[in-house]
Amino acid sequence: MNKGSDEMGSTENNLFWKLAYFFVVEKDYQIMSKVENRQEMLLEHVTNKSAQIIRLVRADVDWSNRLRKDIEGVSAIGEGIRKRLGKRQLNVVNIYISSHSPIDDYERYTSEPFYYPKGQKTKVTSILFSQERHKETVDQLNQLFQEAIDPSFFDSCSDEEGYAYQRAVLTYSVKKKEEDQKLFNYATPFFSFLFIGIQVIVFILMELSGGSTNTSNLIRFGAKFNPLILEGEWWRFFTPTFLHIGFLHLLMNTVAIYLLGTAVEKIFGRFRFLLIYLFAGFTGTLASFLMNDSLSAGASGAIFGCFGALLYFGTVYPRQFFRTMGMNIIFIIIINLVFGFTMSGIDNAGHIGGLIGGFLATGVLHLPENHRIGRQLVFLAGTMILTVSALYIGFN
Repeated sequence: MNKGSDEMGSTENNLFWKLAYFFVVEKDYQIMSKVENRQEMLLEHVTNKSAQIIRLVRADVDWSNRLRKDIEGVSAIGEGIRKRLGKRQLNVVNIYISSHSPIDDYERYTSEPFYYPKGQKTKVTSILFSQERHKETVDQLNQLFQEAIDPSFFDSCSDEEGYAYQRAVLTYSVKKKEEDQKLFNYATPFFSFLFIGIQVIVFILMELSGGSTNTSNLIRFGAKFNPLILEGEWWRFFTPTFLHIGFLHLLMNTVAIYLLGTAVEKIFGRFRFLLIYLFAGFTGTLASFLMNDSLSAGASGAIFGCFGALLYFGTVYPRQFFRTMGMNIIFIIIINLVFGFTMSGIDNAGHIGGLIGGFLATGVLHLPENHRIGRQLVFLAGTMILTVSALYIGFN
């Protein structure tokens, strides 16, 4: 394929930017990468199952064997993206904009999808845009996006219009990136550091007054102890979040709050984080109260509530979630739960309760500057019913 940009026709160059405009502005794809010295870009929209990745390239296709090698290269790139995103299968649409079709027989490479050799988990569907294949290509796009695209949209346009499309694509892309960055930096953390400070101070006080592993001392400071909760000491649903049993326990949870809590507070803001953290701590202790008679303490329930908050974020902004931290968060949750079920001395009920509580609290509060009243009311009703029911069962 001849990819020298100086030799390319303006008609195809303009079509490249019209297609880029169609995908980026109208279909909300995001530019993953762009080759600066030629017109080529990778676009992603992980929630569009039929075309999660689009590779758009302006290249004159001369021979079918070079087309085949290029498609194989695209499939290898797609397989790398699939592994990074943790997807079971990835659909890549590979679009060539060429002045002409290949000289020899090439249809076998564009008529059927190409699968990455190992496991067939990455599927590459290649489409060739050329003057003689204009109608066929539009039909392929219609089938891909399941809508009637006006064929005239892809008619030739002037260089001035082509530059306008190019500016619109790049401007829109920059704006979307700025919006995404704002999503993850809504507020400066405060309560995360406050909670770290509180639990460190409480730990020091416990060590000075009998030790953080001493059972009677833990009970005296407010650890979860079912007999006393049943006698009416309801504050023990909250105080265990700030107690830790031993220095290693404190260290692990402090690091977790520093890494995870601050991230959640940045996304949701201080007030929302405060409520999510405290409610998740409460539901973690409540679940432990229901399922476990042992003495327990620690911020793990609240920390798992932060995981729940991020999972909820993923339901609202799936593209941003999976592009950044999504699969890592899911993997960490699974590993921690499996570890909790296989190791003794870990209050997994508290972890699961905190995870659910964090998710529910976030559903009630939703995200800053993005209210969905109906959905929030449903979450509020469900949260109240679940909480009252759990308390009723626990005390009866």
